Amino acid sequence: MADVETKAPRLSSDERRAQILEAALAVFGAKGYVGTTTDDVAKAAGVSQPYVVRLFGSKEALFVEATQEALRRILVAFRAATEDAPSTEPLEARIGRAYMDLLAVRGLHQTLSHAFLLGAHPVIGPCARRGFAQVWDFLREIGFDPESAQLFLAQGMLINTLVGMRLADDYDSDPRVAELFDACFPTGKATVLALAPRADEPW
Repeated sequence: MADVETKAPRLSSDERRAQILEAALAVFGAKGYVGTTTDDVAKAAGVSQPYVVRLFGSKEALFVEATQEALRRILVAFRAATEDAPSTEPLEARIGRAYMDLLAVRGLHQTLSHAFLLGAHPVIGPCARRGFAQVWDFLREIGFDPESAQLFLAQGMLINTLVGMRLADDYDSDPRVAELFDACFPTGKATVLALAPRADEPW
């Protein structure tokens, strides 16, 4: 009996939307809001540009949704880290590891960095400020005092900067970079080096 070719099941609109948001995080993260077009995101997602516009309306709306998706994933990961990890591990370490594990979502950290630099934008700015405040609220709610929350956020922004610069590329060749990574990631360096994007990757 001849083999019957089976077609891949069609994605629902919600699944396709999630696929486009995943691509948007990667492309916005690498190219920024100004440098990205809806066509760039469509090509990365494997769909047509008109389809992206039909689902999201505009590049601005797509960027806002990508930013909100990044923040949602962060809060979900942080909440899971507080509930599932062994109680003997310090809270800061659990949440810090969760933040580094999100490097597996290509462009998530960089998209947030781009959003945080667009504070003057009439739509993106308020979205970024609300999201940043949500993360602060979460840290305070789970027991971080203001100083600990401030330090945690500062370390997170440093991680975003290292990832955005593709600095992992220089770990093996520049002792200054190696020293910086060793200081920043005393226990999670292997994860960061494995997941961080490299300079020759488009996103």
